[in-house]
Amino acid sequence: MIVRMWRGQTTRDNAATYLSHVTGNVFPALGGIDGYLGARVLRRESSDRVEFLVLTHWESWQAIRAFAGEDPEVAVIEPEARRALAEFDSFVRHFDVAYDSGGSLGRHT
Repeated sequence: MIVRMWRGQTTRDNAATYLSHVTGNVFPALGGIDGYLGARVLRRESSDRVEFLVLTHWESWQAIRAFAGEDPEVAVIEPEARRALAEFDSFVRHFDVAYDSGGSLGRHT
């Protein structure tokens, strides 16, 4: 399994808008890609911002390229997300899962 990791920040006022977009639009659309295994969104609040760390889980590079295109290191950020975010990474990082004790990763429902 490969984890695709991306980070963005927004204002407190736009945090719910961003989270609603990614969970209500992006992740359901990813469900139609063969090899997409699911996602997690981590949230961290600071004094004036909300940071999101988005982790998507994939079976293979072929599956990632079906979503991201030929350069999978470039972040895919939809216009609605761009409007809600104050700052975001234009790149992503990928990690091979070396160990998973939870067992829930890798199962997309």
